Amino acid sequence: MRAFDLVFADEFDDLSVNPWLLENKRWIAHTPWNGDFGDARFLNPGPDGPFAIENGKLAITARKTRPDRWGSGLLAAGDKTGAGTGERFGYFEARMKMPPGPGLWPAFWLVSLRPTSVKSPKIEIDVVEYYGHRTHTYSLAMHVWKLREEDGSNRSTGDRIPVSPGSLTQRFHTYGVEVDPKWVTYYLDRREVARFPTPAEHHDPLHPIVNLAMGPGYPIDRTPDPSTLYVDYVRIYSRVAPAGDRECGTPQSSERMEIDAKD
Repeated sequence: MRAFDLVFADEFDDLSVNPWLLENKRWIAHTPWNGDFGDARFLNPGPDGPFAIENGKLAITARKTRPDRWGSGLLAAGDKTGAGTGERFGYFEARMKMPPGPGLWPAFWLVSLRPTSVKSPKIEIDVVEYYGHRTHTYSLAMHVWKLREEDGSNRSTGDRIPVSPGSLTQRFHTYGVEVDPKWVTYYLDRREVARFPTPAEHHDPLHPIVNLAMGPGYPIDRTPDPSTLYVDYVRIYSRVAPAGDRECGTPQSSERMEIDAKD
């Protein structure tokens, strides 16, 4: 068993989001590099925006804003200045219920937290990507993005995780990943499903992103309008040092969590 202490949690009792800069909020409504993607435009918060709090859960809703255009939502816990919340090594988890229907592309993922002006290689960890036309599986991945030609080529690795058909849309599940100096280990309902070696280029904290995108490249003509992704929480934990490495008398956190993990 490995122990972790809670360092960030949004339980979505309220909505704390700005469009572009965090300032006094927990999230922004676009990627820090303004790299919106997919077949739906990510919209700002507001009365007609994609975000709502329903019974203590975040609802991100994709709907048609015009007969030929969709709008949806994304939340990122970091902005272009490098402000935000993240950990270099730790455990990251979201509890979500996926929306049913082809053309939907919800995800929970992590990206290096730093100013967008920094062009050294950055890390992306896709904890879950769900494609609505494949109800029996979801995807996970890890990418090393090389932002300068002299740093060489991008690298990616990933896997598809089998699940009971329709189970990810019928109830909530937890999607987690632990990042340590040796391994990036993925979990579904806190059971390990995959692991990859930690890239040598991983030097920065990682901040979480959750979104409901559409596509990519898959038809959206049969996508239900509206469609909603529900998020119960997003949490970040730091790894607790083994007992022999901690100072005598260090108190145990009331927000401690353990997972059954292999070294």
